[in-house]
Amino acid sequence: MDVIMQLTIDCADPQRMVAFWCEALGYAPEPPPDGHTSWREYWTALGVPEDELPAGAGDAPESIIDPAGQGPRIWFQRVPEPKVVKNRLHLDVKVSGGWDVPMAVRVQRVNSTVERLTGAGATLLRTLDGPDLDHFAVVLQDPEGNEFCVA
Repeated sequence: MDVIMQLTIDCADPQRMVAFWCEALGYAPEPPPDGHTSWREYWTALGVPEDELPAGAGDAPESIIDPAGQGPRIWFQRVPEPKVVKNRLHLDVKVSGGWDVPMAVRVQRVNSTVERLTGAGATLLRTLDGPDLDHFAVVLQDPEGNEFCVA
């Protein structure tokens, strides 16, 4: 049996999250299946009654994919309630190059990515760089408050 995995992130504004996370991960909005102009059109072609789809659902992509086909699909599921507590799962955006790269280079790579992502709507929470760590990471929040790390 093949196991297919996707990450689902609850949110208020899927299109805003699609734009942000495409920028953060180098992903692309997932196009609707061949022969369909939108996901909404695809879902109704499968038999989902139009009146059962929320207003605007599927009119624009609500999921993103890795163009290289290596990372998981991420779906941004619109939910009515706001985020109120710390998320129990978070993404790590790994850009430093790993332990074989000198610390100064890792710090520069992380900081460059943090600057790009804060420009795209992320909020800086804290830096993880204690004197006893051979590690450098920055904790951010996406535009809807979900925490993630750049390391």
